[in-house]
Amino acid sequence: MNRPDWAALGWSYLFFWYFSGVHQLLLQVSGTTASYGFRQAIFVSTLWLVPLLLFPGRSRQISGVLGIFLWLFSLVSLGYFCIYRQEFSQSVIFIMFESNTAEASEYFAQYFVWWMLPALLVYTVGAYCLWRRVRPLQFSRKAGWSLVVVILLFVFVYPLQKLVQRGQLALPQVAEMLVRRMEPAVPWQIVFGYSQYQTQLAAMQDLLDKNSRIPPLQNLKDANAGLPATLVLVIGESTTRQHMSLYGYSRSTTPRLERMRDSLEVFTQVAAPRPYTIEALQQILTFADQENPELYLTQPSLMNMMKQAGYKTYWITNHQTMTKRNTMLTNFSQQMDEQIYLNNSRDQNSRSYDGNVLEPFSRILEEPAERKFIVVHLLGTHMKYEYRYPPEYEVFKDRKGLPDWVADDQVPVINSYDNAVLYNDYVLSTLIETLAKSKANGFLAYFSDHGEDVFDSPGHATLGRNEGKPTIPMYAVPFMLWTSEKWREEHPRDFSRQLNRPYGTAHFIHTWADLAGLTFDGYDPSKSLVSSKYSERPLWVGDPANQKALIDLRTMMPAKLASH
Repeated sequence: MNRPDWAALGWSYLFFWYFSGVHQLLLQVSGTTASYGFRQAIFVSTLWLVPLLLFPGRSRQISGVLGIFLWLFSLVSLGYFCIYRQEFSQSVIFIMFESNTAEASEYFAQYFVWWMLPALLVYTVGAYCLWRRVRPLQFSRKAGWSLVVVILLFVFVYPLQKLVQRGQLALPQVAEMLVRRMEPAVPWQIVFGYSQYQTQLAAMQDLLDKNSRIPPLQNLKDANAGLPATLVLVIGESTTRQHMSLYGYSRSTTPRLERMRDSLEVFTQVAAPRPYTIEALQQILTFADQENPELYLTQPSLMNMMKQAGYKTYWITNHQTMTKRNTMLTNFSQQMDEQIYLNNSRDQNSRSYDGNVLEPFSRILEEPAERKFIVVHLLGTHMKYEYRYPPEYEVFKDRKGLPDWVADDQVPVINSYDNAVLYNDYVLSTLIETLAKSKANGFLAYFSDHGEDVFDSPGHATLGRNEGKPTIPMYAVPFMLWTSEKWREEHPRDFSRQLNRPYGTAHFIHTWADLAGLTFDGYDPSKSLVSSKYSERPLWVGDPANQKALIDLRTMMPAKLASH
């Protein structure tokens, strides 16, 4: 007892780390996620040493019981990774409860392969071998208690230093911080995941209940009532048009869209109202705007409108599903008839390629419903950019095509962003080609929810988005329209004089209604980008909670909101 047995403590720690660490290591080696989860698994695994230090003579028995408990939980996370190549999260729990038994068995059968069972057996044998190395800890009571205090301080107190510096030590903030740090490790992935699922489900259900009580649009008329139609809305993410060669960017980042340029209507001066997804889509997909930001709670949404018009509605998303931040997105998707959730990752910095939307999109096009409204929500070029494209799209690797002002440390970031834009070009063009080959009668509209400043604005020091310090690239979004040959024949329109109109997507619902042939009480053709009655308005950007701080984006670049 005079000499602490550190080797025994090390083997005990390795045994407990194994149940979280193997899963996180696989996520790292496969390049699925960033390193945050792996680091936190290392820290949080020390917690299981506490009961061993308090009762050192019973280390093997305690570790055996805890090990069985952790092993069972870890099989869920490990099995999910083997099947889907993603990290288990509360989004997975949401999908599990949303799917019926038949759907779940179909998914399992589709992805299950024979080698998974022997892999799980090898994993189990590894855990058993480590447990055989666990032995009673030779620590004095004083030393054991001292280590317990150090572990508890390290896991629960040390992480709060940033909150202390910010003066944010309120209980909800402390709890959120600790949950976020512990969640990557077992069993907390499932324990906290289920708790967050329940909380976020309640929040989403409250939004859906409020939405269900909103009266329908009055005097809705459909010029295409009863006619077959497939209308597709593709929403991008964090893509500024200033990095698209279709809009004049120096690098060839959109070669496929350029090849189909003659069949596209490309609008050049469209701007997002806000630089954040949720806040932007609250306006874009509803009647809310910068001057009336709360209307999304009291007026029907675009999804409500299309269902009322008699369309069967679908939502395909590669965004995270049931997270605190994305509850509003899930609420929008749940307003549709059918939902397909493709990205159940816990961490935003993980790989879930937008190419995943192509198969369900093709499948929906083949369904028998004659009138379809399909929303495809892409992850686009969201930071971290290197997670948004597969290795074969890593085309831009050096300074070629970049302006002289680009600093050496900025080159890798810009290259990653441009590669993400290149992959986005593939996904979007494939969606258009798939729709064209289906011979469906209709159209496809695409825009990004907001832009991204990738060192483009004056000073060349800004990366990302900051509503408090707005720049043109944060709001300058691509906007384009493709129409089928039959739709053009039935709805002849000349868009050539409309392509350069300054327009804010906060009023997009009026443009969509115009394109779809819908009118109703409250429809305002002057807010439609493609209407002959269009009226130019200020392009307000900023937080609408502070009306006096709103900025007309036109004043930041009076001549043109355009590209390089």
